[in-house]
Amino acid sequence: MWDWVATTLRSNPEIALFLTVAVGYPLGKVSFRGFSLGTVATTLVCGILVGQLDIEISHTVASMFFLLFLFAVGYGVGPQFVRGIAHDGALQALFAVVVCVLVVTTAYGVARLAGYGVGYGAGLYSGAATASAALGLSTNAIRDIGMSPQDTRAMIGALSTAFAMTYIYGTVGSIVIISQLGPRLLRIDLPAACRAYEKRLGGDRHDSGASWHHYIVRTYRLSGTSPQVGRTVAEVEASRPHARIFIDGIRRGGELIDATPTTVLEPNDVVGAAGARASLRAIFATGVEEVEDVELLDVPADGVEVVVTQRALDGKTLAELAESQIAHGVFLTEIRRGSTGVTIPILPQTVLRLGDVLTVVGRPQRIRAALGKVGQADFSTKETDIPSVFLAIAIGALIGIPMLTIGEVPLTLSMAGGVLIAGIAAGWQRSVHPTFGHVPPAALWFMSVVGLNVFIAVTGISSGPSFVAGVREVGVSLFLWGIVATTVPITLALLIGKYVFRFDDAIVLGCCAGASLSTPALGLIAERARSDVPMLGYTVPYAISNTLLTIGGMVIVLLLR
Repeated sequence: MWDWVATTLRSNPEIALFLTVAVGYPLGKVSFRGFSLGTVATTLVCGILVGQLDIEISHTVASMFFLLFLFAVGYGVGPQFVRGIAHDGALQALFAVVVCVLVVTTAYGVARLAGYGVGYGAGLYSGAATASAALGLSTNAIRDIGMSPQDTRAMIGALSTAFAMTYIYGTVGSIVIISQLGPRLLRIDLPAACRAYEKRLGGDRHDSGASWHHYIVRTYRLSGTSPQVGRTVAEVEASRPHARIFIDGIRRGGELIDATPTTVLEPNDVVGAAGARASLRAIFATGVEEVEDVELLDVPADGVEVVVTQRALDGKTLAELAESQIAHGVFLTEIRRGSTGVTIPILPQTVLRLGDVLTVVGRPQRIRAALGKVGQADFSTKETDIPSVFLAIAIGALIGIPMLTIGEVPLTLSMAGGVLIAGIAAGWQRSVHPTFGHVPPAALWFMSVVGLNVFIAVTGISSGPSFVAGVREVGVSLFLWGIVATTVPITLALLIGKYVFRFDDAIVLGCCAGASLSTPALGLIAERARSDVPMLGYTVPYAISNTLLTIGGMVIVLLLR
């Protein structure tokens, strides 16, 4: 039976590939007390185990899926990458650059001290930095060295061995150092720091015009003594300074009429008003009776997702936006930013950026009126602009092919690097001009997750025969060196972020989590802070580091050669 299984998988390597991902991927999601190995590590280990059957899979398969993954990475971080360099995220972007240099130089120094060659050194770098994408660029760089097929396969096997042995601590260690040890090392009272930060952003103004996420809808019948009778809708809406209340509809004589700004309210009108609870109570305190009018209360609860694409809004605060006609009659319930879609706090001084995704609630006519002034509603959730995506990948690959030789060292962007840059350009272009190049979140997730895990599975299967020999050669010392390569740059990043860049205590840990590509650490930081404020320091460093640490896969190979 076992011989039949082995023979079948050798004859049909595609089956082995699907089985590897099918088993390895769910194992990576198993968590213990909030920690998990991650799908990349478990898929690689499963691939190595399956690879003991000496199964051969074409490198072309891995390359195709890896290019899809790199495009998805670039597309996702594009808006934040460009904005971080060009706008006020420049300080956070510079911090990410410094952290990336620390990561690369530490890994290079450790590899030299330990006496590791290109394979083990590059694998140690990718695993310790949890930069899975760097593994692919290192693989491509090794293939471009020009060694014999046997030597190339052995070096890639060493690469996979080192990655598998260092990735586990790279994942868990970064989480523990940033979220648990970080506040103690930097002497930060995280909840207090976040409360103070929120206060500076206007978070203590509960009746603020920018408190868009605290709203209710009520219907009131006006009596002859109501203060609102005889006044226009615009006058009633403006009757309480700094409060955002809107009259969305009026029932008069049994019929619904439009609530235009010039509509004068009359006795026995039933008005549908939306706003903060305190504002509604203050305005409709006397001369009214609260009633239940199903039609006037019928406001969609799910909301519409709107991508900010209008340059006029880039850099505007929510308080500024609340005072404009754009926000009339709509309420903001969520802001998501960056390729990981982190939720940032809704506060008066929260600044909007191009590419932010806003979830707004209101009557359809109100939302339609605001759309053209904000961006584009994300209604197209199914169809991917396939021609634009594949053309961008092809152009990026062509750009990366040329090679420049300096001395005896060949320098090339490589197809992978070119596709990564093409993805960044496409993502940024989409955020500015959303008329083409659409990739729905679900499709982007598929390209990213499946692309990476299939590539990792192929790498593991191809490297399986040499893995055992590699472990015997380097032993436990590789794991210990990996601890050093992870711990040193993250610890230095915490200290540099606090004392050199002087980031606020509320966001410095978020900056470090982004620069270290540790999304799980960010979740624990936010949970410990009981606030979304740390998210404000995450998105720009993540976008910069996700790009630079990936390119570091080529750099480390060049350095170790």
